[in-house]
Amino acid sequence: MLPQVVIIGRPNVGKSTLFNRLVGKKLALVDDQPGVTRDRRFGDVELLGLKFQIVDTAGWEDEDAETLPGRMRQQTEAALVGAAAALFVIDSRAGLTPLDEEIARWLQRTSVPVTVVANKAEGKAGDSGIFESYALGLGDPVAMSAEHGEGVADLFEALLPILDPLQPDEHAVELGEDEEKPLGPLQLAIVGRPNAGKSTLINQLLREDRLLTGPEAGITRDSIAIDWVWHDPKLGEDRRVKLIDTAGMRKRAKVTDKLEKLAVADARHAVDFAEVVVLLLDATKGLEHQDLKIAAHVVEEGRALIVAINKWDVAEDPSGLFNGIRHALDEGLAQVKGVPLVAVSARTGKGLDNLLGAAFETRDIWNRRVPTAALNRWFDDAMAANPPPAPGGKRIKLRYITQTGARPPRFVIFGTRLDDLPASYERYLVNSMRRDLGFGSVPVRIMLRSPKNPYAKS
Repeated sequence: MLPQVVIIGRPNVGKSTLFNRLVGKKLALVDDQPGVTRDRRFGDVELLGLKFQIVDTAGWEDEDAETLPGRMRQQTEAALVGAAAALFVIDSRAGLTPLDEEIARWLQRTSVPVTVVANKAEGKAGDSGIFESYALGLGDPVAMSAEHGEGVADLFEALLPILDPLQPDEHAVELGEDEEKPLGPLQLAIVGRPNAGKSTLINQLLREDRLLTGPEAGITRDSIAIDWVWHDPKLGEDRRVKLIDTAGMRKRAKVTDKLEKLAVADARHAVDFAEVVVLLLDATKGLEHQDLKIAAHVVEEGRALIVAINKWDVAEDPSGLFNGIRHALDEGLAQVKGVPLVAVSARTGKGLDNLLGAAFETRDIWNRRVPTAALNRWFDDAMAANPPPAPGGKRIKLRYITQTGARPPRFVIFGTRLDDLPASYERYLVNSMRRDLGFGSVPVRIMLRSPKNPYAKS
């Protein structure tokens, strides 16, 4: 069960607009006239990786319990029973009203943690209402504009300490372990230049001539997806795979035929839906610039990358070739240094079990989540070992980090003066994370968030 967060406030302060903003869809009716919402409405939210159920409620009105507004208020009161948190929405442009103060007194009598949301705070028109909201005695307000999406990161920061301990099991699994929610079939796309042997490799895995192959380059046009079961010799069990064959990707300048353009576009589209992408090289041609461009595209799309050298059975100077490609990959793909490199032969089947094993291991890393506590222990150690710089003598404060998602791993760092944080320090954090938390060579995304402070100049 997801923890519930209930939106409460008097009519026409923007509760349903906030509900729609958090859910990401226009589920709740919104209108300028008050009292549009009457019943509770539920929606699932994932806010920067924080999962909860949001509850929209009717506007609170001080009416007799037997009247329609009174019964609506009873629905709102019932919604708070068992809730993990409440968002008390006020209209910062209108300022506090006696009804706001009455709602605040009622909320103070409950045991539910309350966050005041000063809505309609875009521009400076809401500043006075924001200051007035401190008088409610419910802590620091979160200045927001639900209509324009401003202040969402600050709302996340306010809810994180309340909701993080209540997250579903899959949010707080140990590194690499997720027994509650087993992964589906491995979505494995094979990409590369024309005639690298992509279709031949898939036929060898299937042990049948499932795909058309031949010496001509560019036989494959459509991206073909095939469901298959691989027997893992190490685990002694069957594992499901969806193999995706793609068209060869030549240099863009050489692609003039309309069908080839469509085929290459389809191949790029297949990358977007894959989990792990195997870039297949031709051992007789080595690593070319176009291969690095394909690899860079895979990484930019956030997919896990493996490089396989095909036609290993006919390679000249195999050791020198392998080491040369390893060095060129580390130089050309510095952002994912150490990407897995496997030697295979699609013709004989050599190395294919190693390739599949590496693909499953890489997906596990790509899908990994780190508990917030462990993540922040690493964060503190990383900053202690190499503190953030102080450009102009002013310290850059990095407060904490949280993982907002996986597939690929995504993180948000909160702090102040983050616009001045050098890219070199971001790279340091990413490289330390790869080394210390076991993220290896999968793409890692870090976002920097500085909470807006409307009182900084006061």
